[in-house]
Amino acid sequence: MGAAGKGYLADLVGNVLRGAGINEFVVDASGDIVHLGRDAIRVGLEHPRDPSKAIGVIPLRNRALCASATNRRVWGNGMHHILDATTGLPTSRVIATWAVADTGLVADGLATALFVGEVHRLAERFEFQYVRMFSGGRVEFSPDLDGELFL
Repeated sequence: MGAAGKGYLADLVGNVLRGAGINEFVVDASGDIVHLGRDAIRVGLEHPRDPSKAIGVIPLRNRALCASATNRRVWGNGMHHILDATTGLPTSRVIATWAVADTGLVADGLATALFVGEVHRLAERFEFQYVRMFSGGRVEFSPDLDGELFL
């Protein structure tokens, strides 16, 4: 549940707002964003090694963008909240991910899955755009990414 729970919560808040007749809003759950409205918002992609910088910007309109990074919820050197289920250890190859999808639930789940999953396998089941940064600094992104990366 932790891999997609906050995105799902953002969806639920959005549903409450829609149910109340509000047709333009941004639900920002600290890294998990759900947007509805006429005008896109520009969302900065925080650099995982320097939170004062962004590695890019994604325009978000009527979709969800969720992020995950190894610099959040850290308990010590190399110890963080994103675990590889095959080893039981914190991940180390990928250090940050961003996923854009139609719902917060899907975007949040994909942001977590991008740490250990193969993009082509995820793309067989889900429609999404993504960015991910590797520990060596390399950045990989969707060929159809609607956004700008500062690389």
